[in-house]
Amino acid sequence: MPEGPLSIHAVPGLPEFAPGDDLAGSIAAAAPWLADGDVVVVTSKVVSKVEGNLVRVAPGEDREAVRQRAIDAETVRVVARRGPLKIVETRHGWVVAAAGIDASNVAADTLVLLPADADDSARRLRAALQSLLGVTVAVVVSDTFGRTWRDGLTDVAVGCAGLPALVDHRGAVDAHGNRLETTQVALVDELAAAADLVKGKLAGVPVAVVRGLLLDVPDQDAGTRPLVRLGPGDLFAHGTRDLVSARAPGSGITARPGAVEAVAGAFRVASVALPEFPVVFAYGSDEPDVVDVHLTDAWTTTTALNLGALVGAALVQLHAEGWATRWEPVGSPGGSSLVGRLRVGAGEPDEAG
Repeated sequence: MPEGPLSIHAVPGLPEFAPGDDLAGSIAAAAPWLADGDVVVVTSKVVSKVEGNLVRVAPGEDREAVRQRAIDAETVRVVARRGPLKIVETRHGWVVAAAGIDASNVAADTLVLLPADADDSARRLRAALQSLLGVTVAVVVSDTFGRTWRDGLTDVAVGCAGLPALVDHRGAVDAHGNRLETTQVALVDELAAAADLVKGKLAGVPVAVVRGLLLDVPDQDAGTRPLVRLGPGDLFAHGTRDLVSARAPGSGITARPGAVEAVAGAFRVASVALPEFPVVFAYGSDEPDVVDVHLTDAWTTTTALNLGALVGAALVQLHAEGWATRWEPVGSPGGSSLVGRLRVGAGEPDEAG
């Protein structure tokens, strides 16, 4: 796709943006050298700022509590969670930590949401730059995401205009004669990451320009929608379902504050999806972080099956919350109401079962 050497140029000298500011005018003034075919990559934070897509933290409010409420408001599905960390699907279709809500590089009384419609923002910015400078550019709105099963962050596209989000090589033949079956390149993500090399995270440079691409402008500008993998292509549509096979009994369990509350919460979650089945917890054991579980009804095959389903679901929930667990059933059920002991606490790294 490059027609020659690629170059990436930071656009310095931009102001600290606020709601209602003229983003296109500021970029045009700072980069009058923009040319046809350039790709203007803009950090989503400044787009959200000028569009007023912000959450204010009132004096005296706990910022983290406000952030958690904002995450919930932007969430349509929780994919996974552990303590305060949530990986969620936003109403835009992105699966991202904390719903993409940003609390960095912003005043302490403000949180920044993702743009309401970053594709539309990119289209309007592209049109405005063409009007101001007489150039035809593409626009990418970028945000910083983590990557599944990889540490570290990188910028990806959450909005784009004037270029294809995906470059589809399916059906092409490589140099060895192999027909490509699945290869689609996320062009706008690659551009977002490349631009971040000159923007950085601490330099206060929210805009960069990538020059040298030979772009095919799509007839129907679908923006970043082709990047969203949902429906049949989503292998994790039900969230952390693989916790079941991953869970194993913890061995070196040590005391951790909040264990009793976590057990009670896990059983509440488990009981939502299961028939009502009463159990009684007994606390105050001579061993810390141990919860005795008692039946209210006589021990029968039915109560045993119901208990197993309930305890199993509760253990999975506790594992999802980062707790190490070990369920110890009584040796000879039926002699008393006690059916088992649940040990809960902190385990070795990556041990929560």
